[in-house]
Amino acid sequence: MQIPDLKPLGTRRLKILWIVLAALLLVSIAPLWLYHREVLRLSEEKLQDTERVQQQEIARAIAGEILQFQSNLHEELATQRQFMALGGWIDDVNDPAHAPPVSRLLQSIVESNLNILYVTAVNRQARGESAGSIRADKDPFVDATLKRAFTASIQQVNFVSEPFALQPNNRPALVMSVPLFSAGQFTGMLAAVVSLDRVVARLQDASTHDRIFFVADIHGRIVAHANTNEMIPGFDVSQTSPVIQKFKELPQELRTTATIRFVQPQKDGKRPVEMIGTYSTIPALRWAVVAQRSMEQARIDAGVDDLTREALRFVLGATFVALLFGYLFALGITQPIQSLVASTRAMSRAEFHERVEVSGAAEISELGETFNNMANDIERHVEHLKQAAQENHDLFLGSIRMLSAAIDEKDPYTRGHSGRVAKYSLIIGEGLGLEPDDLERVRIAALLHDVGKIGVDDRVLKKPGQLTAEEFDLMKQHTIKGANIMRPVAKLNDVLPGIELHHERIDGKGYPYGLPGDQIPMMARIIAVADTFDAMTTNRPYQSAMEVDYALERIRSFAETKFDPAVVAALESAIHAGRLRISATLVEV
Repeated sequence: MQIPDLKPLGTRRLKILWIVLAALLLVSIAPLWLYHREVLRLSEEKLQDTERVQQQEIARAIAGEILQFQSNLHEELATQRQFMALGGWIDDVNDPAHAPPVSRLLQSIVESNLNILYVTAVNRQARGESAGSIRADKDPFVDATLKRAFTASIQQVNFVSEPFALQPNNRPALVMSVPLFSAGQFTGMLAAVVSLDRVVARLQDASTHDRIFFVADIHGRIVAHANTNEMIPGFDVSQTSPVIQKFKELPQELRTTATIRFVQPQKDGKRPVEMIGTYSTIPALRWAVVAQRSMEQARIDAGVDDLTREALRFVLGATFVALLFGYLFALGITQPIQSLVASTRAMSRAEFHERVEVSGAAEISELGETFNNMANDIERHVEHLKQAAQENHDLFLGSIRMLSAAIDEKDPYTRGHSGRVAKYSLIIGEGLGLEPDDLERVRIAALLHDVGKIGVDDRVLKKPGQLTAEEFDLMKQHTIKGANIMRPVAKLNDVLPGIELHHERIDGKGYPYGLPGDQIPMMARIIAVADTFDAMTTNRPYQSAMEVDYALERIRSFAETKFDPAVVAALESAIHAGRLRISATLVEV
Protein backbone atom coordinates (compact mmCIF):
# COMPACT_ATOMS: atom_id res chain seq x y z
CA MET A 1 0.00 0.00 0.00
CA GLN A 2 1.36 3.45 -0.89
CA ILE A 3 1.65 5.92 1.99
CA PRO A 4 0.03 9.31 1.28
CA ASP A 5 2.40 12.03 0.08
CA LEU A 6 3.09 14.62 2.81
CA LYS A 7 4.68 17.29 0.55
CA PRO A 8 1.72 19.71 0.73
CA LEU A 9 2.84 20.40 4.31
CA GLY A 10 5.78 22.37 2.87
CA THR A 11 3.45 25.21 1.76
CA ARG A 12 2.93 26.26 5.37
CA ARG A 13 5.61 28.97 5.35
CA LEU A 14 5.03 30.21 8.87
CA LYS A 15 5.48 26.80 10.43
CA ILE A 16 8.52 26.08 8.27
CA LEU A 17 9.98 29.34 9.60
CA TRP A 18 9.48 28.16 13.17
CA ILE A 19 11.15 24.84 12.29
CA VAL A 20 14.11 26.72 10.82
CA LEU A 21 14.35 28.88 13.94
CA ALA A 22 14.27 25.77 16.11
CA ALA A 23 16.96 24.16 13.92
CA LEU A 24 19.13 27.26 14.30
CA LEU A 25 18.67 27.06 18.04
CA LEU A 26 19.88 23.46 18.03
CA VAL A 27 22.79 24.34 15.79
CA SER A 28 23.88 26.86 18.39
CA ILE A 29 24.74 23.92 20.62
CA ALA A 30 27.46 22.81 18.20
CA PRO A 31 30.01 25.43 19.35
CA LEU A 32 29.55 24.27 22.93
CA TRP A 33 30.23 20.68 21.96
CA LEU A 34 33.25 21.73 19.90
CA TYR A 35 34.54 23.76 22.83
CA HIS A 36 34.03 20.79 25.12
CA ARG A 37 36.00 18.52 22.78
CA GLU A 38 38.78 21.08 22.40
CA VAL A 39 39.08 21.46 26.17
CA LEU A 40 39.36 17.70 26.54
CA ARG A 41 41.99 17.53 23.78
CA LEU A 42 44.09 20.30 25.30
CA SER A 43 43.75 18.76 28.76
CA GLU A 44 44.84 15.40 27.39
CA GLU A 45 47.87 16.92 25.67
CA LYS A 46 48.82 18.88 28.79
CA LEU A 47 48.45 15.74 30.88
CA GLN A 48 50.68 13.76 28.53
CA ASP A 49 53.31 16.50 28.51
CA THR A 50 53.28 16.71 32.30
CA GLU A 51 53.50 12.95 32.72
CA ARG A 52 56.26 12.72 30.11
CA VAL A 53 58.33 15.40 31.83
CA GLN A 54 57.87 13.85 35.26
CA GLN A 55 58.73 10.35 34.06
CA GLN A 56 61.78 11.54 32.17
CA GLU A 57 63.09 13.65 35.06
CA ILE A 58 62.67 10.85 37.60
CA ALA A 59 64.03 8.18 35.24
CA ARG A 60 67.11 10.25 34.41
CA ALA A 61 67.66 10.97 38.08
CA ILE A 62 67.43 7.29 39.01
CA ALA A 63 69.71 6.35 36.10
CA GLY A 64 72.27 8.88 37.34
CA GLU A 65 72.00 7.58 40.88
CA ILE A 66 72.50 3.98 39.73
CA LEU A 67 75.52 4.97 37.67
CA GLN A 68 76.93 6.88 40.65
CA PHE A 69 76.16 3.92 42.89
CA GLN A 70 78.12 1.60 40.60
CA SER A 71 80.95 4.10 40.29
CA ASN A 72 81.21 4.53 44.06
CA LEU A 73 81.38 0.79 44.59
CA HIS A 74 84.05 0.45 41.94
CA GLU A 75 86.05 3.27 43.56
CA GLU A 76 85.60 1.57 46.94
CA LEU A 77 87.13 -1.64 45.58
CA ALA A 78 89.90 0.30 43.85
CA THR A 79 90.67 2.15 47.09
CA GLN A 80 90.82 -1.06 49.09
CA ARG A 81 93.11 -2.51 46.44
CA GLN A 82 95.45 0.46 47.05
CA PHE A 83 95.40 -0.25 50.79
CA MET A 84 96.38 -3.82 50.07
CA ALA A 85 99.21 -2.63 47.84
CA LEU A 86 100.48 -0.18 50.50
CA GLY A 87 100.36 -2.93 53.10
CA GLY A 88 102.43 -5.18 50.88
CA TRP A 89 99.72 -7.86 50.82
CA ILE A 90 98.83 -7.66 47.13
CA ASP A 91 101.53 -10.10 45.95
CA ASP A 92 99.82 -13.01 47.72
CA VAL A 93 96.78 -12.30 49.85
CA ASN A 94 96.77 -15.94 50.96
CA ASP A 95 100.24 -15.74 52.55
CA PRO A 96 99.87 -16.77 56.20
CA ALA A 97 101.62 -13.56 57.21
CA HIS A 98 99.11 -11.46 55.21
CA ALA A 99 95.94 -13.35 56.09
CA PRO A 100 95.11 -11.61 59.41
CA PRO A 101 95.41 -8.01 58.15
CA VAL A 102 93.63 -8.89 54.88
CA SER A 103 90.81 -10.50 56.84
CA ARG A 104 90.47 -7.41 59.04
CA LEU A 105 90.47 -5.18 55.97
CA LEU A 106 87.69 -7.21 54.33
CA GLN A 107 85.65 -7.16 57.53
CA SER A 108 85.95 -3.39 57.75
CA ILE A 109 84.77 -3.11 54.13
CA VAL A 110 81.62 -5.07 54.90
CA GLU A 111 80.94 -3.14 58.11
CA SER A 112 81.48 0.29 56.57
CA ASN A 113 79.38 -0.29 53.43
CA LEU A 114 75.93 -1.75 53.98
CA ASN A 115 75.54 -2.35 50.24
CA ILE A 116 78.32 -4.96 50.27
CA LEU A 117 77.03 -8.29 51.48
CA TYR A 118 80.18 -10.27 50.87
CA VAL A 119 83.78 -9.47 49.90
CA THR A 120 86.68 -11.73 49.06
CA ALA A 121 90.36 -11.32 48.15
CA VAL A 122 92.10 -14.26 46.45
CA ASN A 123 95.56 -14.92 44.95
CA ARG A 124 96.50 -16.42 41.61
CA GLN A 125 95.29 -19.82 42.72
CA ALA A 126 91.88 -18.35 43.77
CA ARG A 127 92.68 -18.89 47.43
CA GLY A 128 92.34 -16.19 50.00
CA GLU A 129 90.18 -14.51 52.63
CA SER A 130 86.54 -13.43 52.71
CA ALA A 131 84.02 -11.68 54.97
CA GLY A 132 80.33 -10.89 54.90
CA SER A 133 76.82 -11.90 55.87
CA ILE A 134 76.48 -14.61 53.22
CA ARG A 135 78.42 -17.73 52.30
CA ALA A 136 79.36 -17.68 48.66
CA ASP A 137 80.25 -21.35 48.70
CA LYS A 138 76.68 -22.17 49.82
CA ASP A 139 75.07 -20.48 46.82
CA PRO A 140 76.02 -22.21 43.54
CA PHE A 141 74.95 -19.24 41.46
CA VAL A 142 77.07 -16.76 43.46
CA ASP A 143 80.00 -19.15 43.39
CA ALA A 144 79.75 -19.52 39.60
CA THR A 145 79.55 -15.73 39.17
CA LEU A 146 82.67 -15.24 41.32
CA LYS A 147 84.50 -17.72 39.10
CA ARG A 148 83.51 -15.68 36.05
CA ALA A 149 84.76 -12.57 37.82
CA PHE A 150 88.09 -14.34 38.52
CA THR A 151 88.41 -15.20 34.81
CA ALA A 152 87.85 -11.51 33.95
CA SER A 153 90.43 -10.49 36.54
CA ILE A 154 93.04 -12.78 34.97
CA GLN A 155 92.55 -10.67 31.85
CA GLN A 156 92.95 -7.56 34.09
CA VAL A 157 89.35 -6.44 33.36
CA ASN A 158 86.99 -4.84 35.87
CA PHE A 159 83.91 -7.04 36.10
CA VAL A 160 80.21 -6.30 36.74
CA SER A 161 77.91 -9.33 36.57
CA GLU A 162 74.30 -9.58 35.49
CA PRO A 163 71.95 -9.13 38.45
CA PHE A 164 70.63 -12.25 40.17
CA ALA A 165 68.29 -13.13 43.03
CA LEU A 166 69.81 -14.07 46.36
CA GLN A 167 68.01 -16.79 48.27
CA PRO A 168 65.90 -17.18 50.27
CA ASN A 169 64.23 -13.77 49.80
CA ASN A 170 65.04 -13.16 46.11
CA ARG A 171 67.04 -10.04 46.99
CA PRO A 172 68.55 -8.48 43.84
CA ALA A 173 72.33 -8.45 43.84
CA LEU A 174 75.34 -8.53 41.53
CA VAL A 175 79.08 -9.24 41.69
CA MET A 176 81.73 -6.56 41.11
CA SER A 177 85.45 -7.23 40.99
CA VAL A 178 88.80 -5.54 40.28
CA PRO A 179 91.99 -7.44 39.42
CA LEU A 180 95.01 -7.41 41.76
CA PHE A 181 98.34 -6.96 40.05
CA SER A 182 101.91 -6.13 41.02
CA ALA A 183 104.54 -4.83 38.63
CA GLY A 184 102.05 -5.33 35.82
CA GLN A 185 101.53 -8.99 36.67
CA PHE A 186 98.22 -10.54 37.77
CA THR A 187 98.31 -11.50 41.44
CA GLY A 188 94.65 -12.08 42.32
CA MET A 189 91.19 -10.56 42.59
CA LEU A 190 89.19 -8.36 44.96
CA ALA A 191 85.46 -9.04 44.52
CA ALA A 192 82.24 -8.09 46.28
CA VAL A 193 78.64 -9.31 46.23
CA VAL A 194 76.66 -6.06 46.14
CA SER A 195 73.03 -5.74 47.26
CA LEU A 196 70.69 -3.70 45.08
CA ASP A 197 68.29 -3.05 47.97
CA ARG A 198 69.18 0.63 47.77
CA VAL A 199 68.16 0.69 44.11
CA VAL A 200 64.90 -1.14 44.91
CA ALA A 201 64.13 1.36 47.68
CA ARG A 202 64.68 4.23 45.28
CA LEU A 203 62.37 2.62 42.72
CA GLN A 204 59.71 2.09 45.38
CA ASP A 205 59.94 5.73 46.48
CA ALA A 206 59.39 6.83 42.87
CA SER A 207 56.55 4.36 42.20
CA THR A 208 53.57 6.37 43.41
CA HIS A 209 50.10 7.14 41.99
CA ASP A 210 50.07 3.96 39.92
CA ARG A 211 53.43 4.90 38.35
CA ILE A 212 55.82 1.92 38.28
CA PHE A 213 59.61 2.19 37.98
CA PHE A 214 61.99 -0.69 37.35
CA VAL A 215 65.42 -1.38 35.89
CA ALA A 216 65.98 -3.86 33.05
CA ASP A 217 69.04 -5.00 31.12
CA ILE A 218 69.59 -4.99 27.36
CA HIS A 219 68.09 -8.50 27.13
CA GLY A 220 64.80 -7.35 28.61
CA ARG A 221 65.32 -9.05 31.98
CA ILE A 222 64.49 -7.44 35.29
CA VAL A 223 67.45 -5.99 37.24
CA ALA A 224 65.42 -4.44 40.04
CA HIS A 225 61.72 -3.74 40.40
CA ALA A 226 59.54 -1.81 42.80
CA ASN A 227 57.32 -4.89 43.11
CA THR A 228 59.79 -7.34 44.64
CA ASN A 229 57.15 -10.01 45.28
CA GLU A 230 56.30 -10.70 41.63
CA MET A 231 59.18 -9.22 39.62
CA ILE A 232 62.40 -10.93 40.66
CA PRO A 233 65.78 -10.34 38.98
CA GLY A 234 66.11 -12.21 35.72
CA PHE A 235 62.38 -12.20 34.92
CA ASP A 236 61.91 -11.58 31.17
CA VAL A 237 59.56 -8.68 30.38
CA SER A 238 60.70 -8.04 26.81
CA GLN A 239 57.54 -9.58 25.32
CA THR A 240 55.08 -7.75 27.58
CA SER A 241 56.58 -4.25 27.67
CA PRO A 242 56.73 -2.17 24.45
CA VAL A 243 59.05 0.23 26.31
CA ILE A 244 61.64 -2.55 26.76
CA GLN A 245 61.24 -3.50 23.11
CA LYS A 246 62.13 0.07 22.10
CA PHE A 247 65.12 0.03 24.43
CA LYS A 248 66.42 -3.22 22.95
CA GLU A 249 66.37 -1.68 19.47
CA LEU A 250 68.76 1.14 20.49
CA PRO A 251 72.56 1.05 20.03
CA GLN A 252 74.10 -0.18 23.30
CA GLU A 253 76.39 2.84 23.68
CA LEU A 254 73.58 5.42 23.26
CA ARG A 255 72.65 7.48 26.30
CA THR A 256 69.09 8.70 25.80
CA THR A 257 65.71 9.21 27.42
CA ALA A 258 62.45 8.78 25.49
CA THR A 259 58.72 8.42 26.13
CA ILE A 260 56.13 6.40 24.19
CA ARG A 261 52.41 5.68 24.43
CA PHE A 262 51.13 2.15 24.03
CA VAL A 263 48.23 -0.18 24.81
CA GLN A 264 48.83 -2.88 27.41
CA PRO A 265 46.77 -6.07 26.82
CA GLN A 266 45.08 -7.53 29.89
CA LYS A 267 44.38 -11.10 30.95
CA ASP A 268 40.95 -12.71 31.42
CA GLY A 269 39.45 -10.76 28.52
CA LYS A 270 39.62 -7.39 30.29
CA ARG A 271 39.73 -4.14 28.36
CA PRO A 272 43.28 -3.16 27.23
CA VAL A 273 44.84 -0.33 29.25
CA GLU A 274 46.23 2.80 27.61
CA MET A 275 49.73 3.42 29.00
CA ILE A 276 52.54 5.97 28.83
CA GLY A 277 56.11 4.77 29.39
CA THR A 278 59.64 6.17 29.53
CA TYR A 279 63.11 4.64 29.38
CA SER A 280 66.44 6.23 30.34
CA THR A 281 69.49 4.20 29.31
CA ILE A 282 72.67 3.51 31.31
CA PRO A 283 75.15 2.52 28.58
CA ALA A 284 77.99 1.72 31.02
CA LEU A 285 75.89 -1.07 32.53
CA ARG A 286 73.72 -1.82 29.46
CA TRP A 287 70.70 -1.14 31.63
CA ALA A 288 67.72 1.17 31.39
CA VAL A 289 65.46 2.74 33.99
CA VAL A 290 61.86 2.23 32.87
CA ALA A 291 58.72 4.04 34.03
CA GLN A 292 55.13 3.05 33.16
CA ARG A 293 51.77 4.48 34.12
CA SER A 294 48.17 4.03 32.98
CA MET A 295 46.66 7.13 31.39
CA GLU A 296 43.42 6.50 33.25
CA GLN A 297 45.15 6.87 36.63
CA ALA A 298 47.03 9.91 35.35
CA ARG A 299 43.75 11.52 34.36
CA ILE A 300 42.26 10.80 37.77
CA ASP A 301 45.24 12.28 39.64
CA ALA A 302 45.34 15.34 37.38
CA GLY A 303 41.61 15.98 37.80
CA VAL A 304 40.94 15.63 34.07
CA ASP A 305 37.95 13.37 34.72
CA ASP A 306 36.46 15.97 37.06
CA LEU A 307 36.98 18.65 34.43
CA THR A 308 35.37 16.42 31.82
CA ARG A 309 32.36 15.79 34.00
CA GLU A 310 31.89 19.47 34.76
CA ALA A 311 32.19 20.45 31.10
CA LEU A 312 29.84 17.65 30.08
CA ARG A 313 27.35 18.68 32.74
CA PHE A 314 27.37 22.25 31.44
CA VAL A 315 27.00 21.18 27.81
CA LEU A 316 24.17 18.78 28.66
CA GLY A 317 22.39 21.52 30.59
CA ALA A 318 22.67 23.91 27.69
CA THR A 319 21.55 21.20 25.29
CA PHE A 320 18.50 20.48 27.44
CA VAL A 321 17.48 24.14 27.45
CA ALA A 322 17.95 24.36 23.68
CA LEU A 323 15.91 21.21 23.13
CA LEU A 324 13.15 22.52 25.39
CA PHE A 325 12.83 25.74 23.43
CA GLY A 326 13.06 23.84 20.15
CA TYR A 327 10.30 21.52 21.28
CA LEU A 328 8.03 24.40 22.26
CA PHE A 329 8.63 26.07 18.91
CA ALA A 330 7.91 22.91 16.92
CA LEU A 331 5.01 21.63 19.01
CA GLY A 332 2.39 23.52 17.04
CA ILE A 333 3.26 21.75 13.80
CA THR A 334 4.34 18.35 15.00
CA GLN A 335 1.15 17.33 16.83
CA PRO A 336 -1.13 17.21 13.74
CA ILE A 337 1.60 15.59 11.68
CA GLN A 338 2.25 12.98 14.37
CA SER A 339 -1.43 12.09 14.35
CA LEU A 340 -1.29 11.67 10.56
CA VAL A 341 1.91 9.57 10.80
CA ALA A 342 0.37 7.34 13.49
CA SER A 343 -2.69 6.71 11.35
CA THR A 344 -0.54 6.00 8.30
CA ARG A 345 1.52 3.48 10.24
CA ALA A 346 -1.65 1.84 11.52
CA MET A 347 -2.86 1.44 7.95
CA SER A 348 0.52 -0.05 6.96
CA ARG A 349 -0.16 -2.67 9.67
CA ALA A 350 -3.52 -3.43 7.98
CA GLU A 351 -5.47 -1.55 10.68
CA PHE A 352 -7.70 0.12 8.12
CA HIS A 353 -10.25 1.35 10.65
CA GLU A 354 -7.80 4.00 11.89
CA ARG A 355 -8.76 7.61 11.16
CA VAL A 356 -7.01 10.96 11.57
CA GLU A 357 -8.31 13.58 13.98
CA VAL A 358 -8.81 16.65 11.76
CA SER A 359 -7.25 19.67 13.50
CA GLY A 360 -4.55 22.30 13.09
CA ALA A 361 -3.91 24.71 10.23
CA ALA A 362 -5.91 24.70 7.01
CA GLU A 363 -3.42 22.69 5.01
CA ILE A 364 -3.08 20.00 7.65
CA SER A 365 -6.85 19.82 8.19
CA GLU A 366 -7.36 19.38 4.45
CA LEU A 367 -4.70 16.70 4.39
CA GLY A 368 -6.38 14.90 7.30
CA GLU A 369 -9.77 14.91 5.57
CA THR A 370 -8.22 13.61 2.35
CA PHE A 371 -6.45 10.88 4.31
CA ASN A 372 -9.68 9.78 6.02
CA ASN A 373 -11.52 9.58 2.67
CA MET A 374 -8.68 7.53 1.24
CA ALA A 375 -8.74 5.26 4.32
CA ASN A 376 -12.47 4.64 3.81
CA ASP A 377 -11.93 3.65 0.19
CA ILE A 378 -8.98 1.39 1.08
CA GLU A 379 -10.91 -0.30 3.91
CA ARG A 380 -13.83 -1.14 1.58
CA HIS A 381 -11.45 -2.40 -1.08
CA VAL A 382 -9.52 -4.55 1.40
CA GLU A 383 -12.74 -6.07 2.73
CA HIS A 384 -13.68 -7.06 -0.81
CA LEU A 385 -10.23 -8.56 -1.33
CA LYS A 386 -10.47 -10.52 1.94
CA GLN A 387 -13.87 -11.87 0.98
CA ALA A 388 -12.61 -12.91 -2.46
CA ALA A 389 -9.49 -14.50 -0.95
CA GLN A 390 -11.59 -16.47 1.54
CA GLU A 391 -13.88 -17.67 -1.22
CA ASN A 392 -10.87 -18.73 -3.30
CA HIS A 393 -9.40 -20.53 -0.31
CA ASP A 394 -12.68 -22.31 0.43
CA LEU A 395 -12.96 -23.28 -3.22
CA PHE A 396 -9.39 -24.57 -3.16
CA LEU A 397 -10.00 -26.67 -0.02
CA GLY A 398 -13.31 -27.92 -1.41
CA SER A 399 -11.56 -29.05 -4.58
CA ILE A 400 -8.98 -30.91 -2.52
CA ARG A 401 -11.70 -32.59 -0.44
CA MET A 402 -13.57 -33.62 -3.58
CA LEU A 403 -10.36 -34.98 -5.09
CA SER A 404 -9.55 -36.99 -1.95
CA ALA A 405 -13.14 -38.28 -1.80
CA ALA A 406 -12.91 -39.34 -5.43
CA ILE A 407 -9.74 -41.27 -4.65
CA ASP A 408 -11.35 -42.99 -1.67
CA GLU A 409 -14.41 -43.91 -3.78
CA LYS A 410 -12.21 -46.10 -5.99
CA ASP A 411 -11.98 -48.55 -3.13
CA PRO A 412 -15.06 -49.11 -0.92
CA TYR A 413 -12.78 -50.34 1.87
CA THR A 414 -10.94 -47.01 2.05
CA ARG A 415 -13.97 -44.71 1.92
CA GLY A 416 -13.30 -41.74 4.21
CA HIS A 417 -9.65 -42.80 4.63
CA SER A 418 -8.09 -39.51 3.43
CA GLY A 419 -10.33 -37.39 5.65
CA ARG A 420 -9.54 -39.49 8.70
CA VAL A 421 -5.80 -39.41 8.00
CA ALA A 422 -6.03 -35.62 7.64
CA LYS A 423 -7.78 -35.30 11.01
CA TYR A 424 -5.35 -37.69 12.73
CA SER A 425 -2.41 -35.79 11.22
CA LEU A 426 -3.85 -32.49 12.40
CA ILE A 427 -4.24 -33.78 15.97
CA ILE A 428 -0.72 -35.24 15.98
CA GLY A 429 0.72 -31.97 14.58
CA GLU A 430 -1.01 -29.98 17.32
CA GLY A 431 0.50 -32.34 19.89
CA LEU A 432 3.95 -31.67 18.40
CA GLY A 433 3.42 -27.92 18.71
CA LEU A 434 3.45 -27.10 14.98
CA GLU A 435 2.60 -23.56 13.87
CA PRO A 436 -0.86 -22.93 12.34
CA ASP A 437 0.57 -22.56 8.81
CA ASP A 438 2.44 -25.85 9.17
CA LEU A 439 -0.72 -27.57 10.46
CA GLU A 440 -2.65 -26.37 7.41
CA ARG A 441 0.02 -27.78 5.08
CA VAL A 442 -0.04 -31.10 6.94
CA ARG A 443 -3.83 -31.27 6.64
CA ILE A 444 -3.77 -30.65 2.85
CA ALA A 445 -0.91 -33.11 2.32
CA ALA A 446 -2.80 -35.76 4.30
CA LEU A 447 -5.97 -35.21 2.25
CA LEU A 448 -3.95 -35.73 -0.93
CA HIS A 449 -1.48 -38.37 0.27
CA ASP A 450 -3.13 -41.13 -1.82
CA VAL A 451 -3.87 -39.03 -4.90
CA GLY A 452 -1.35 -41.10 -6.85
CA LYS A 453 -3.62 -44.14 -6.58
CA ILE A 454 -5.54 -42.62 -9.48
CA GLY A 455 -2.75 -43.94 -11.65
CA VAL A 456 -2.75 -47.44 -10.11
CA ASP A 457 -4.60 -50.23 -11.96
CA ASP A 458 -7.91 -51.08 -10.26
CA ARG A 459 -7.05 -54.79 -10.40
CA VAL A 460 -4.14 -54.07 -8.08
CA LEU A 461 -5.83 -51.39 -6.02
CA LYS A 462 -9.01 -53.39 -5.34
CA LYS A 463 -7.43 -56.84 -5.11
CA PRO A 464 -8.95 -58.52 -2.03
CA GLY A 465 -6.00 -60.79 -1.33
CA GLN A 466 -2.29 -60.35 -0.67
CA LEU A 467 -0.44 -58.45 -3.41
CA THR A 468 2.37 -60.15 -5.28
CA ALA A 469 5.83 -58.59 -5.27
CA GLU A 470 5.22 -57.26 -8.79
CA GLU A 471 1.84 -55.85 -7.81
CA PHE A 472 3.30 -54.28 -4.70
CA ASP A 473 5.96 -52.55 -6.82
CA LEU A 474 3.14 -51.10 -8.91
CA MET A 475 1.31 -50.00 -5.74
CA LYS A 476 4.48 -48.29 -4.40
CA GLN A 477 4.54 -46.02 -7.41
CA HIS A 478 1.50 -44.14 -6.15
CA THR A 479 3.65 -41.81 -4.00
CA ILE A 480 5.72 -40.55 -6.93
CA LYS A 481 2.68 -40.44 -9.20
CA GLY A 482 0.79 -38.39 -6.66
CA ALA A 483 3.64 -35.85 -6.34
CA ASN A 484 3.91 -35.60 -10.12
CA ILE A 485 0.16 -35.03 -10.45
CA MET A 486 0.21 -32.18 -7.91
CA ARG A 487 3.58 -30.64 -8.87
CA PRO A 488 2.19 -28.34 -11.61
CA VAL A 489 0.03 -26.64 -8.96
CA ALA A 490 2.40 -24.02 -7.50
CA LYS A 491 0.29 -23.51 -4.38
CA LEU A 492 0.77 -27.19 -3.47
CA ASN A 493 4.56 -27.24 -3.70
CA ASP A 494 4.87 -27.05 0.09
CA VAL A 495 2.77 -30.20 0.59
CA LEU A 496 4.53 -32.40 -1.99
CA PRO A 497 6.92 -33.96 0.63
CA GLY A 498 3.93 -35.33 2.53
CA ILE A 499 2.47 -36.88 -0.63
CA GLU A 500 5.72 -38.28 -1.98
CA LEU A 501 7.51 -39.40 1.22
CA HIS A 502 4.84 -40.66 3.62
CA HIS A 503 5.96 -44.27 3.09
CA GLU A 504 9.61 -43.59 3.98
CA ARG A 505 10.94 -45.23 7.17
CA ILE A 506 13.19 -43.89 9.91
CA ASP A 507 15.61 -46.78 9.37
CA GLY A 508 15.93 -45.93 5.66
CA LYS A 509 14.08 -49.06 4.42
CA GLY A 510 11.00 -47.26 3.13
CA TYR A 511 10.06 -46.14 -0.35
CA PRO A 512 10.29 -44.53 -2.85
CA TYR A 513 13.84 -43.24 -2.03
CA GLY A 514 14.90 -45.04 1.17
CA LEU A 515 15.51 -41.78 3.06
CA PRO A 516 16.64 -42.26 6.69
CA GLY A 517 15.93 -40.32 9.88
CA ASP A 518 16.09 -36.52 9.69
CA GLN A 519 16.09 -36.56 5.89
CA ILE A 520 12.38 -37.36 6.05
CA PRO A 521 10.32 -34.14 6.50
CA MET A 522 8.20 -33.93 9.64
CA MET A 523 5.08 -33.62 7.48
CA ALA A 524 5.74 -37.07 5.94
CA ARG A 525 6.55 -38.62 9.34
CA ILE A 526 3.21 -37.44 10.75
CA ILE A 527 1.18 -38.69 7.78
CA ALA A 528 2.98 -42.07 7.93
CA VAL A 529 1.79 -42.67 11.52
CA ALA A 530 -1.73 -41.36 10.86
CA ASP A 531 -2.04 -43.47 7.66
CA THR A 532 -0.94 -46.64 9.44
CA PHE A 533 -3.21 -45.99 12.44
CA ASP A 534 -6.27 -45.57 10.21
CA ALA A 535 -5.36 -48.67 8.18
CA MET A 536 -5.17 -50.74 11.39
CA THR A 537 -8.40 -49.44 12.89
CA THR A 538 -10.61 -49.88 9.81
CA ASN A 539 -11.80 -53.02 8.01
CA ARG A 540 -9.72 -53.97 4.98
CA PRO A 541 -9.93 -56.95 2.57
CA TYR A 542 -6.85 -58.48 4.14
CA GLN A 543 -7.68 -57.75 7.81
CA SER A 544 -10.38 -56.79 10.28
CA ALA A 545 -10.28 -53.52 12.20
CA MET A 546 -8.06 -53.71 15.29
CA GLU A 547 -8.80 -52.35 18.72
CA VAL A 548 -7.27 -48.92 19.34
CA ASP A 549 -4.99 -50.11 22.15
CA TYR A 550 -3.73 -53.04 20.09
CA ALA A 551 -3.13 -50.84 17.06
CA LEU A 552 -1.32 -48.33 19.22
CA GLU A 553 0.86 -51.09 20.69
CA ARG A 554 1.76 -52.30 17.20
CA ILE A 555 2.66 -48.77 16.06
CA ARG A 556 4.73 -48.24 19.22
CA SER A 557 6.71 -51.38 18.40
CA PHE A 558 7.79 -49.78 15.12
CA ALA A 559 9.07 -46.58 16.78
CA GLU A 560 12.68 -45.81 15.86
CA THR A 561 12.58 -48.28 12.95
CA LYS A 562 9.60 -47.33 10.84
CA PHE A 563 8.15 -44.32 12.66
CA ASP A 564 9.48 -41.23 14.42
CA PRO A 565 9.23 -41.86 18.21
CA ALA A 566 8.13 -38.26 18.82
CA VAL A 567 5.24 -38.60 16.38
CA VAL A 568 4.20 -41.92 17.92
CA ALA A 569 4.29 -40.31 21.37
CA ALA A 570 2.08 -37.45 20.13
CA LEU A 571 -0.47 -39.97 18.78
CA GLU A 572 -0.46 -41.91 22.04
CA SER A 573 -0.85 -38.71 24.07
CA ALA A 574 -3.81 -37.58 21.94
CA ILE A 575 -5.58 -40.94 22.37
CA HIS A 576 -5.02 -41.06 26.13
CA ALA A 577 -6.14 -37.45 26.51
CA GLY A 578 -9.39 -38.21 24.65
CA ARG A 579 -8.64 -35.77 21.84
CA LEU A 580 -8.79 -38.63 19.31
CA ARG A 581 -11.51 -41.29 19.48
CA ILE A 582 -12.57 -43.92 16.95
CA SER A 583 -16.29 -44.35 16.27
CA ALA A 584 -17.06 -46.47 13.16
CA THR A 585 -15.89 -44.24 10.33
CA LEU A 586 -16.15 -40.98 12.27
CA VAL A 587 -13.26 -39.30 14.04
CA GLU A 588 -14.17 -37.01 16.91
CA VAL A 589 -11.73 -34.20 17.59
